[in-house]
Amino acid sequence: MKRNISTADRLIRLVLAIVLGVLYFTHTVTGTAGIILLIVGVILLLTALVNFCPIYRILGISTCRVPR
Repeated sequence: MKRNISTADRLIRLVLAIVLGVLYFTHTVTGTAGIILLIVGVILLLTALVNFCPIYRILGISTCRVPR
C-alpha cells in the first residue's frame, strides 16, 4: 500500500474520529445512528493510522505530495 493521505488529511481524519467517538461514548448520539457514526469513526481512525485510503485509490485521488 502506497501512502495516499497527506498530513493535513490525516489530522482531519483523526479529529473527526475523536469527535465521533466522543459523541457516541457520551451518549449524545445513540441507537443506529450512533453505531453508524462509531463505525465511520473507526474507519477514519484506521485510514489515518496507515496513511492509506482505499476509496482514494479507487477514485485515483492522492492528497500526499510524495511521488508514487
